[in-house]
Amino acid sequence: MQKLELLVPQWPAPAGVRAACTTRSGGASQGRFESLNLGDHVSDDAVAVAENRRRLQAEIGVRPVFLQQVHGVDVRRLDAADADGETADACVTTEAGLACTVMVADCLPVLFTDSEGRQVAAAHAGWRGLAAGVLEATLATFGAGEKVMAWLGPCIGPTAFEVGAEVKAVFVAHDPASAACFKPAGAEGKWLADLSGLARLRLQAAGAASIHGNDGTDAWCTVSNPSHFFSHRRDGHSGRFAACIWRT
Repeated sequence: MQKLELLVPQWPAPAGVRAACTTRSGGASQGRFESLNLGDHVSDDAVAVAENRRRLQAEIGVRPVFLQQVHGVDVRRLDAADADGETADACVTTEAGLACTVMVADCLPVLFTDSEGRQVAAAHAGWRGLAAGVLEATLATFGAGEKVMAWLGPCIGPTAFEVGAEVKAVFVAHDPASAACFKPAGAEGKWLADLSGLARLRLQAAGAASIHGNDGTDAWCTVSNPSHFFSHRRDGHSGRFAACIWRT
């Protein structure tokens, strides 16, 4: 059996905070979902998905709480009574033993903690959620004046994320500096978008104290790394990997 491999964030999180991002390795799924698919909504074998989620929980030592994500801005506050499947695109908790978890397959996972480790959060940011303000909504759940740090996980990279002019217009209307995150693509009227770069701009403007992780290079690109990450854009119908953060 393949070892379950985790990408562990390199960031100055406080001692009581742990975080991890899964890869494709170490699961029970077969075929296009090989092997650690955590998505229960992508037509994978339900028994395999349940086993994959069990293996993740065993590896990190706490219960990951999975959301039903809809590319919105709702933030769910988690406690021990919460089950999987609540509709939201971000979650926060102050309780130990629960992992705030978001699933992705090209969208950007963003993890948060304050400098004292009193609260942790995770957000799912595709371009729609990012433009609608999911990161700002998540940051707003932290106390006024708290120093909040963010970690950006793997996502579709700036050489692979082709969008229409209407997507660029949405971001530039919000912040003209966003124009620097778009470069002309080969097709007329198309642009290559830097999703992690756009997220950094939004986080900086919203007052994040420090931002770590995905810098837009190829190593972070889900499309460019098929052996490590699922990618909906690359494969058309793919599994999901997850980013988790929890308090010990």
